[in-house]
Amino acid sequence: MKSRIALLLALIMVMSVFTGCTTNSTQPGTTTPEDYDNTESADIVIIGAGAAGLSAANEAIENGAESVIILEMTNKTGGALNFTSGSMSAAQTIIQEEDGIEDTLESFVEDIIKTGSDFDGKPNRKLVELFAEEGVDTFQWLWDNGLKDYEFLTDREGKRAVFAPEHPLYSIPRTYKPKAKDPVNYKAAAHEILDKVVKDASKIQIVYNTKGTELIANDKGQVLSVIGEHLDTGKATRYDAKKGIIVATGGYSANHKLMGEFTLYGSSYLTGSPATADGNALPMMQKVGAAINNMDYVPTFPMGLESADNPGTGIIASTYTWKTGGICINKEGNRFMDETEPNNSIREVALEEQTDAIQYDIFTDKILEDLTANNAAGMYNYRFGEGTPGERTVVTASSLDELAEKIGVPEENLKKTVEDYNQAVGSKGEDEFGRKYDDTVTPFNLGANKIEGDKYYAVPLRALCIITLGGVTANENMQVLDNNGTVIPGLYAAGEVVGGIWGKFVSGGTGVMGPIVFGRIAARAAMTGELATGYTVAPSSEILDASLFQKDKVETEGFDMSVELKDGEYEATVDGQEGPMTVKVTITDGKITDVTIVSDKETASIAAPALEQIPARIVEANSPDVDGITGATLTVNRIKNAVIECLNQAK
Repeated sequence: MKSRIALLLALIMVMSVFTGCTTNSTQPGTTTPEDYDNTESADIVIIGAGAAGLSAANEAIENGAESVIILEMTNKTGGALNFTSGSMSAAQTIIQEEDGIEDTLESFVEDIIKTGSDFDGKPNRKLVELFAEEGVDTFQWLWDNGLKDYEFLTDREGKRAVFAPEHPLYSIPRTYKPKAKDPVNYKAAAHEILDKVVKDASKIQIVYNTKGTELIANDKGQVLSVIGEHLDTGKATRYDAKKGIIVATGGYSANHKLMGEFTLYGSSYLTGSPATADGNALPMMQKVGAAINNMDYVPTFPMGLESADNPGTGIIASTYTWKTGGICINKEGNRFMDETEPNNSIREVALEEQTDAIQYDIFTDKILEDLTANNAAGMYNYRFGEGTPGERTVVTASSLDELAEKIGVPEENLKKTVEDYNQAVGSKGEDEFGRKYDDTVTPFNLGANKIEGDKYYAVPLRALCIITLGGVTANENMQVLDNNGTVIPGLYAAGEVVGGIWGKFVSGGTGVMGPIVFGRIAARAAMTGELATGYTVAPSSEILDASLFQKDKVETEGFDMSVELKDGEYEATVDGQEGPMTVKVTITDGKITDVTIVSDKETASIAAPALEQIPARIVEANSPDVDGITGATLTVNRIKNAVIECLNQAK
């Protein structure tokens, strides 16, 4: 009887992990054979096939591993690399040598420290120095494995080491922007290279559509097992590692609840990250003792355009109209910063502190004309011109009263804000925010115009998060530490899931190179280090609440397929990732017999499975109510919405 009770208690504890509940047991991860269907083993088990996971897998093989298993939650590799153009940064590189640019690791480190220290950020100097040092060999490894054959964006002099104005500028050019050779399947060259190397390695196995849900310690106090839930079958496998488990699951920039827990308006930030960037691995590691740090380090871009059909998500977009006289106001109708401030961090934080982290760019025809005349309207035309994702967001009015009413801000506040601004422009002096109105021209201030004319415009923009800088605590070997600073034997982490490296703001190119560098370090340490014994595994004292990881059910529009449908061909156009998507539906004998994607501007590397599979699924089911595809949820929803519009036409 006692053995049955013990078995039942163990089952309840393990089941609590799968349902998101926490336990106070001092034996976290205790399992029984009923918890998984089979077991597999490898020298190294990696959770996550992003930049850190892929680089770790290769480095493990290069350091003697005979087998590596990567668990990947989606059906493709890359993680956040599928959402970025893949700018990289490194010092003392072969590109700088060929471009005739002298650089030092010391300069690189100090630039990163300076950026991360803004607003009392606290970068980890040891880890930053380690990144800079290891980055030399890592960049060379990428170069030798094919990067040398890629086309790079260059500056006006044709140099491939460039400045990247989307981030605080380095003191010298050390950013590299290679173009992917296969843009249909890759956005980042680094992803393309890593993917090829890993897929060519017979000793590396990638298990797709599998989520790590629980870490397990053995009787020696070593965390060397993980339960992987197969999302396509609902079954589970226990994966045992001989040398170590490396968690490389990314950050939490797609988890609005978690961001809102640690920042003022984080729940209102737009996310430009994969939906899998939800931070679920953090409590999983906390349950075996991992400490977390700096969860409030959530940098944003002050230029987020919200998706029309997927609220809460967005893309980078700015009108840049403030360069020729535009202003930014908050929901109260007031200005809140110097719009021409060259320090990105200052503008980012200013927007984060506004109600719901939203601003409205206010401008006129004259301001837009001057922006075009100064060859600075590229982003505006790309994001807000005719046929673009942001065209629908441009609000037009013939007066400030009308504009205020349309965007929902107090009329008197907006009029007073514009009046004060126009007076400041006329003074040719400096306003209360430090914005200057003299004739000095800078890249951020190409001319001053008053807000006046026959037409007024407003564009709503939100704080956009694509990376988070908090996470678990790790040492220089990427070994995960507990709250006492003690190594948890067998457990490693790399990439965005590790907190406390960069400080409060990330420097250009480190979001790509950082995971690659630290993934290599973690794998090398796991393969060459000795596993400690006798450690007592116990949960962290403050495990993140399970409710922060429970996704709210989104009520999506459906369609009643019992209604009578008229035969014919119907087309509908919906907003897409980078532009409209048009879908054609054919109805024959009252049923859906064909769904064709006529045109789209989706990110091919992410959307391809949805574009290929969802139309056929809808035809087979004779309904838009079909299962989605992990990692391509946004595209799936767009296709469904377009099909529903077609079906409404056919009623």
